[in-house]
Order: sequence, then C-alpha cells, then structure tokens
Amino acid sequence: MKLHRVTALIFRHLYLYRRSLPRIMEIFYWPFLDLVIWGFITLYLARYQPQLPGFVTFFLGALILWDILFRAQQGITITFLEELWARNLMNLFASPLKPSEFLVATMAMSIMKVAAVSIVMAVCALVFYSYNVLMIGLWLGPFVLNLVVTGWIIGVFTTSLIMRFGQEAEVLAWSMVFLFQPISCVFYPLEVLPVWLQGIAWVNPAAHIFEGMRAVLTAGQAPLNHLAWA
Repeated sequence: MKLHRVTALIFRHLYLYRRSLPRIMEIFYWPFLDLVIWGFITLYLARYQPQLPGFVTFFLGALILWDILFRAQQGITITFLEELWARNLMNLFASPLKPSEFLVATMAMSIMKVAAVSIVMAVCALVFYSYNVLMIGLWLGPFVLNLVVTGWIIGVFTTSLIMRFGQEAEVLAWSMVFLFQPISCVFYPLEVLPVWLQGIAWVNPAAHIFEGMRAVLTAGQAPLNHLAWA
C-alpha cells in the first residue's frame, strides 16, 4: 500500500467540494435540519409532558451519534458513487491503485465528513438547546469509534450490492442504513421492541452503543457490557 496513491485519491474527492455548493450543502444541510426539528420536538416534550421518562431529553445526543454512523456509511458509498457517476472506475483500477488503497481513501473521506458534521451539530446543539454532547464523558470516544466502524461495514456492504446489481441499486446508498435504524434503538430502549426483534437488535453493535449512551446519561453507569458486545 502506497500512501501517495491514497492521498491522491483523497485530494481528488476534496477538489470536488471546492466549487460545488450542492455537495457542501449535502454534508451540512440535512444534519442541521434534523437537529433543529428534533431539538424543538424534544423541547416541546420536555416542557409539556414532564411525566415522560427522562430519556426524552437525550434525543439530541442520540441524533448526533446516529448521524455519525450515517455519515460514516455515506463516506464509503458516496465516494464510490462519485467515481461511478464520473465513469472513472476503470481508469482508477487500470492505474497502480490497489483496492485496499481505494478503500483506505474512502475511509479517510468518511472520517473527514464525520468530523465536520459532528463539530457543526455539537456546536448547534450547544447554541440552540444548551445541550453539551461532552456530558457523555470519556465514553464518547469508544462510542464514536464503534459507530464509525459500523458505518464502514454497512457502507462496504452497500457498495458491494451496488457493484453486483448495477446503478439501479444506487438508492441503497441512502436507504440501506435506515434499515438498521429500528434495531439500533436510537431513540428508545431495546426493551420496547418485540421479543423476537430484541434478539436481532442484540447482535447489532449500534444498539449497544445507544443503550450504553442512555446508561451513562441516566445512571452514570460504565457501559462496559454494551461496549464488549459491540
């Protein structure tokens, strides 16, 4: 694996954002819109429904962590689709570029997107709702790392389906990750799922991360069991 080939591919995709407002908006627009909508829903529920369980106030943290997983997956699939749309895949793999180098470059792009979106969402949550995602503490690092890796796995799986079934399967780049959302228990605890679905959710790493987040914020418990399962 050659670092200069990986770096060249990263810069090739970064240059696409220099004069493309739609691409930049795609990174920040939807996360910001989600944060605003769910933020005001959370404020409404917290203000007018005080009898609801305390986890309602953790919607913003769950939303930020979910978007980390989503952007990690998008970083893999969209980078691949950019090459597909430009009809550049044959040129890339006719060069000395190895598949492993291509994968590392897409992961690097994914990390950049995750970092940019996470900073924007964390700042907006603090400014608009006085919500500090750092209240999760040192556990935030393992949570983010696990969600990024999970996003990469989903992204690679989605990319393989697109390669197998062609451009007609492009919609999976945006929809595949949402198939995992119900069993990721993003906004609700795992026990609300039907018993048969709890078993499926239990093998989903993301579900343990969100369960661990709620354990930290509600009782200050160390989520070692959930991290071990994840």
